[in-house]
Amino acid sequence: MSGATPVSHEWDAGTYDRVSEPQLEWGREVLERLVLQGDETVLDAGCGSGRVTRLLLERLPRGRVIAVDASPSMVERARAALGPRAQVVLADLADLRLEEPVDAVFSSAVFHWIPDHDRLFGRLYDALKPGGRLVAQCGGRGNVANFLEAVRPVCEEAPFKEFIGGWSGNWHFASPDDASASLARAGFSDIDCRLHVREVQPPEPRDYLRSVCLGPHLELLPARLHESFLDAVMERLASAGSWTSSKLDVSARRPPTGLELDYVRLDIDARRP
Repeated sequence: MSGATPVSHEWDAGTYDRVSEPQLEWGREVLERLVLQGDETVLDAGCGSGRVTRLLLERLPRGRVIAVDASPSMVERARAALGPRAQVVLADLADLRLEEPVDAVFSSAVFHWIPDHDRLFGRLYDALKPGGRLVAQCGGRGNVANFLEAVRPVCEEAPFKEFIGGWSGNWHFASPDDASASLARAGFSDIDCRLHVREVQPPEPRDYLRSVCLGPHLELLPARLHESFLDAVMERLASAGSWTSSKLDVSARRPPTGLELDYVRLDIDARRP
């Protein structure tokens, strides 16, 4: 493999905003776990395009949100969507330093993109006031395992192998025990980490794969190979039975609407003493 492995990748914020219905629903569920009085300052750790951040703002009529993301395109999209009520900051969560601590940290569908969870949780611990809560969800152990198993052989085929052959990915799907241990090392207490399975049929399957699932792969490939790689992955998924329909018209770019992804979500609740 000749290409450099990215620690994080740039997102197509417009496409993500359009196809991220599953992530929006997961964000709603995480927000239900976050008890708020309405006047707090909350850190949205990985705000993306701002769709879930808008829901968080509705819970804070007298409060404020500091929304952080490492993707310039996501930050630009979130600033346009949220307006002056949210302070949207371009920053890597693993290097985050706030001027003042916040009352709570919220995060949805983000932490698995950060390889070093010890460093991540240490920064979030420092961002919280004493007694502040961390409420989050991300990909957990076994997340999209069948999908990744189907994609792996495609990466070893020509002409893709030159660029992504042998690449193991830049995500970190932690187990509850591993996440709990990292949180404890950071100083958190009242730790509760658990997994649950969510089978998802994403909207606009091809664009969903391009934006959400295969962005890191495509970033390592030259642009001339992007569409052929997507074609090859879709064909592999069809042969692996990941589509509920047996007919897949790759040449016309019209996949069936029944792509099923085996998501495993890691719920995280903790408190800074």
